[in-house]
Amino acid sequence: MTNDEQLAFLRKGTVDMIRDEDLKAKLDRSERTGKPLRVKLGLDPTAPDIHLGHTVVIRKLKAFQDLGHTVIFLIGDFTGMIGDPSGKNVTRPPLSREEIEANAKTYQKQMFKLLDPERTELRFNGEWMHKFTAADFVKLTAKTTVRQILERDDFTKRMNEEKPISLHELLYPLVQGYDSVALESDVELGGTDQKFNLLMGRELQREFGQEPQVIITTPLLEGLDGVNKMSKSLDNYIGIEEPPTEMFGKIMSISDELMWRYYELLTDLPSDEIASLRSKCESSDENPRNVKVELAKLIIRDFHSQEYADAAEEEFDRRFVQKEVPDEIEETTVDAGEFKIADLLAATGLAASKGEAKRLVEQGGVRINGEKASNSGADISIRADAVLVQVGKRKFLKISGR
Repeated sequence: MTNDEQLAFLRKGTVDMIRDEDLKAKLDRSERTGKPLRVKLGLDPTAPDIHLGHTVVIRKLKAFQDLGHTVIFLIGDFTGMIGDPSGKNVTRPPLSREEIEANAKTYQKQMFKLLDPERTELRFNGEWMHKFTAADFVKLTAKTTVRQILERDDFTKRMNEEKPISLHELLYPLVQGYDSVALESDVELGGTDQKFNLLMGRELQREFGQEPQVIITTPLLEGLDGVNKMSKSLDNYIGIEEPPTEMFGKIMSISDELMWRYYELLTDLPSDEIASLRSKCESSDENPRNVKVELAKLIIRDFHSQEYADAAEEEFDRRFVQKEVPDEIEETTVDAGEFKIADLLAATGLAASKGEAKRLVEQGGVRINGEKASNSGADISIRADAVLVQVGKRKFLKISGR
């Protein structure tokens, strides 16, 4: 690619690029000198699993790697113990050292599903921050002002709402910013919620006599509901280590409109090809369902393999297109006898409560041996021969009596 083509490739699926002309100048210099850019992405290991929402920015890091630049995956083992206040309206509870270390190991394994481990510089900010003395911290805090820190939207909002801000939270942007100084990064990536921290890195690099990094932000990905940010707490997420069949089913459940957002942020397909696909769907020259199938397979291929992607499509067709049940179904036993359907669903965990079980039956979401249940109070006999119970589209359970 020419440098202009690289810029266009790197700009896909981004919100901010500060500044375009600086990145072009860095790319030009890299081409002249043969020295690759140093591109940094830092993540605090605050949770054990990575979902597709996290991979939007990781894919941007991979784009730089594919262009031959040095990518630095920075695990915030030190900052993780402070807690990033980005987007938080309350102080984040600190994690223990043991939790940080356990999550960091999982992050490494998951990150390398996308990145080439042989060409990735893996670093921990504890390397330099654990060596900081009290005097070093005082000198670092002298590089900015209280007013600058409090201009951050999160802090302003909490102050206006008279919610407390812990002093250690004010240090977080400084520590993240200093990471860019320690690594001498040319480019730093992050979600839009990280913009303040990324800008702090630029400021501190100037203070330490370095050329300021370019910052690139990526959007926050909507979850399966198409409204809220993808989040485990909202149960609208797709984990990158979920079984291929689960990933396939979840992707097929998203709206046609959200599908284009996922194509833009979760695949390497060029923007003009995505626009062409969308145009064909809108003119009825292409079936949106088929395009969504291809999206699911592209995503599964990245985190599993093409073979698993093909198998997931076949399984989905068997279960939902051909109306067949899956080959492998979980089995459980209960005391033999007569059960009300609602009681059985609650007892076996197919429903969270009897009330939920009643609602599921009323909505037509429960099948017993292939027949739709219409009365949650109806009796069902559980003996030695297993009864097949289906709840919704993806839950199957064989229940037998003991």
